[in-house]
Amino acid sequence: MSGIWGNKIRYSIFGESHGPGIGIVIDGLPAGIKLDIDMISKEMKRRRPGKSGISTSRTEEDAFEIKSGFFNGYTTGAPLCAFIPNTNQRSRDYEQQRDLLRPGHADYSGYIKSNGYNDYRGGGHFSGRLTAPIVFAGAVAKQLLAVQGIFIASHIYKVGREVDKSFMEIEIDDALARTLAYSDFPTVEPTAEASMKKAIADAKASGDSVGGIIEAAVLNLPAGIGAPFFDSLESTITHLIFSIPGVKGIEFGDGFDIAEMRGSEANDTYYVNNNKVKTESNHNGGILGGISNGMPIIFRAAFKPTSSIAKKQDTVNIKAMENTTIEVTGRHDPCIVPRAVPVVEAAAAMAILEHL
Repeated sequence: MSGIWGNKIRYSIFGESHGPGIGIVIDGLPAGIKLDIDMISKEMKRRRPGKSGISTSRTEEDAFEIKSGFFNGYTTGAPLCAFIPNTNQRSRDYEQQRDLLRPGHADYSGYIKSNGYNDYRGGGHFSGRLTAPIVFAGAVAKQLLAVQGIFIASHIYKVGREVDKSFMEIEIDDALARTLAYSDFPTVEPTAEASMKKAIADAKASGDSVGGIIEAAVLNLPAGIGAPFFDSLESTITHLIFSIPGVKGIEFGDGFDIAEMRGSEANDTYYVNNNKVKTESNHNGGILGGISNGMPIIFRAAFKPTSSIAKKQDTVNIKAMENTTIEVTGRHDPCIVPRAVPVVEAAAAMAILEHL
């Protein structure tokens, strides 16, 4: 298995959910980049567990330690290494059920892949805990993009059947991006927050979980970024979005709904404004031919319901090779969507930076 991604800048994640810690090495950053450590800390806090009644009760501060590549406020050109200690593990929660395959988890596929040597505690290297280093890397990438005036906005578009207003329906600007970034539960419509939180609370109360959709927009990306076929902007973004545990789908612009349109409806017609070419609509999500067209890049990522639930489920004891049942214990999010918002933004930032 490899935890390395990227060509111009290479990212290598390491660690397990219940090991001493997790982290990332970022190789290829030039020397002399001023990093805002406070901004990185704020991004980490957006993702950290245990901060509300509708998230896991596992409390981790996600405080990071930069081990190399940073000196006197600037990158040195050496690999930038960040380590995030695990401070609130309860590995005993997994001992009694170590041989029971949790439905919806990577227990079986991971067991086969590693010939039975996988770390079963909290999902090990498959855990959503590994998204914390991705948020660190994304915070660095966001700062490099901001220098060029490029920003990323995102919000919780859907939880269960509760839906927020889409970015496709409104004009997104930098101010909205900042407002959403500072919200603990970012939605465009304030009324959507209450109904979504209730859906999560109801699922939690019944020992169940619920999924949802995060919608993101890349703002001020100039036209001409990306390449056709194997290096398309969509394929790079999709590669990283699908690296986030729990993601089961992604669509750009009108996505699957565009298949129901006619060409006269789906085509984004052009016009000139202040000597710039723009489109009247954005059904294609700001990308054509795998290349940005100057409109906001808009995409949505679908997350499945959290797999660890308290309800009794059928499963297999992999050691005894017999059928049995399981009631998953431990501390888990009834919905991973709220904490995944900065992770989606981080993945998008890393993908965009790869193309610049």
